[in-house]
Amino acid sequence: MLSGWREAMALRPWRISAKLLIMTSVVTVIGFSAICFNVMLDMRRGEEALARQTLENLATTIDADISRNIEVYDLSLKAVASNVLLPEIASVSKPIRQLILFDHATTAKHFGAVQVFDADGNLTIDASTLDPVAENRSSEEYFTVHRDNPNAGLFISRPMLFRGAYSIVLSRRLSDTDGGFLGVVAGSIRFSYFHELFERLSLDPEDTITVLKRDRTIMMRRPFDLDIIGKNLAALQDWRSDNLKAGGSYAGKGPVDVTPRLYVRSSGSGPLFVVAGKPLAAVFELWQKEAYRIGAVVLVLALFVLGSAIVLAREISRRADAESKLEEMATTDALTGLRNRRKFDQVIDAEWRRATRQKTPVALLMIDADHFKAYNDTFGHQAGDQVLVGIAICISDSVRRAGDCAARYGGEEFAVLLPNTPAAEAFKIAETIRGKVQGWSDGGTGSTVSCGIASLTPSAGMDWAVLVAAADKALYAAKAGGRNQSVVASLPKLSLVA
Repeated sequence: MLSGWREAMALRPWRISAKLLIMTSVVTVIGFSAICFNVMLDMRRGEEALARQTLENLATTIDADISRNIEVYDLSLKAVASNVLLPEIASVSKPIRQLILFDHATTAKHFGAVQVFDADGNLTIDASTLDPVAENRSSEEYFTVHRDNPNAGLFISRPMLFRGAYSIVLSRRLSDTDGGFLGVVAGSIRFSYFHELFERLSLDPEDTITVLKRDRTIMMRRPFDLDIIGKNLAALQDWRSDNLKAGGSYAGKGPVDVTPRLYVRSSGSGPLFVVAGKPLAAVFELWQKEAYRIGAVVLVLALFVLGSAIVLAREISRRADAESKLEEMATTDALTGLRNRRKFDQVIDAEWRRATRQKTPVALLMIDADHFKAYNDTFGHQAGDQVLVGIAICISDSVRRAGDCAARYGGEEFAVLLPNTPAAEAFKIAETIRGKVQGWSDGGTGSTVSCGIASLTPSAGMDWAVLVAAADKALYAAKAGGRNQSVVASLPKLSLVA
């Protein structure tokens, strides 16, 4: 069907109408609007991608700094946990013991002193003093976790008040050679470390930085709020962990406040991870201004194009009517209203090529008015013209498919092209035409027609003149056989059967 449409368009010039102009203008406006809309979407996605990349870099940088400090501090805990089990530790003096245990311990203003607790939770060694004050931490989470779980490894506690400062406690288990529990070595990182880290960053007031444990406990947040610190997001019903996977991003309302933000999570594999957030209003602020400006320009252009189309519609409508009349005159026989010979040649050429591609049959009826010359000489040319018009009406009444082409082939001869029609069906149509003409002629004209029918499936290299010649030969056979009959040409030998 598509190829047929293309061929039909190739057979006649394209006619522009007023409706087409208006429709084209509307489509143009819609197209430009769609393009501008897509451009604006691309700009929006670009702004979001830039903000996401910035937040990703920020979260990655903070995550790397925190992970590095935790790793360094954990090395100190491992060294203490390893050296405290040495047999010589019990026999040396306290100053020597301190030197052995804490010589490689990390020291910084934000790191608390490393402490060693025995199996009962009693403080036995403190890096900050030779004679630590007695205290018991057997009820603390960082102690019970290691006591009950030999494979806990490095444990990071919830934010807590530890030795007079808000901190997170890092701890490791002390085990004997058989895996028995001997105690815990613990240290802390104060909140002042996070405050100082965040202060070094250039952030907007509404930007957020959140540090969380793997179980989604909030360890630290900027802006700082003690009511939020320590909250576990897993307990929230309206927030799912799938919203923000490792290395991913999420746009919308977050789990802590109602401000819609773009959140990006770091992809690090450390015990803590970082989520950086920026309000969506700030992300798209510049984009919104640009969208309003471009939208106004597009609206003005759209109104101009539509106005111009309406102004030109009348003139184009008149030109379209003139072109339609010219085309009708060029392709239609003035007397009968059927297609003329030139149009018929164009159609048969197009249908022949399509039938060759699709391997479908093409049928052709060649129809000739019987004894027309004698009738014309007897009754005059006007009466002869009336006969031709009557035959044309009978043909038009019998040929109704959209793809069929009925034409005045020349003089009193007519041609009917029937695409995708076998010989038997073409014969029925020819007989219908012949019968209508005979029935009409019984009214007084005494006119009949002879029909030659040919149908074949064209192959590559074959010309449609073969079909015309076969139908002509069948028509001559019908006339030779007494006229007022239909004869089918048998192809390819072109033998004739009545």
